[in-house]
Amino acid sequence: MSKLIESIKAQIPNDFFTTAELMRILLKSPDGRYGLVKRALAKGDIIRIRRGLYVLSKRHQRNGIDLFELAQTIYGPSYISLESALSYHGWIPEGVQTTTSVSQNRSREFRTPLGVFSYSRMPKFNYIGVERISSGRSLFLMADPTKALVDMVFVLKKDWEGAAPLLSSLRIENEDLKKINKEILSQLRNKILSQRVTRFIDGLMKDMD
Repeated sequence: MSKLIESIKAQIPNDFFTTAELMRILLKSPDGRYGLVKRALAKGDIIRIRRGLYVLSKRHQRNGIDLFELAQTIYGPSYISLESALSYHGWIPEGVQTTTSVSQNRSREFRTPLGVFSYSRMPKFNYIGVERISSGRSLFLMADPTKALVDMVFVLKKDWEGAAPLLSSLRIENEDLKKINKEILSQLRNKILSQRVTRFIDGLMKDMD
């Protein structure tokens, strides 16, 4: 095992790390650190996710990589939402190939060796209906299904006016629709000043009565 990998494992708790963390643990010149990283990449000891962000290769990982936790390190501020959130909560039947998030910053997509990470910009970015999830050693922000649906209407410009499209297009079960949080809907209606969102929430509330 190389000294770089030994240092990372001894001083960095996660299996992903940034250039800033390497600067803290490696008392070398920038050229020296670059040389170590370049050799580790060539040997397959580490994998580059984006500029300044790396993960240990599978053979060196201690805990494994949680893609939801990694998503918030790749680009932020952000939280998991849209299809990934609905799939996480078991509301849609399909597996989701792309890790989808909502961000305060401009929309971006990152194609990495660990998968595709997509970020949709939410101008009225807020954490209403977003919870902090602790899963094993991982920690990430996840949208409640209600929040994920409203985000979907806003950022994907869905002209949904009630529950019908959720049943037909997303194939959400009636039993899950009964779990929609009316308090979150009400808060988001007042927070996100969008006619599209207002029509969706008003129609959904009417269908739920």
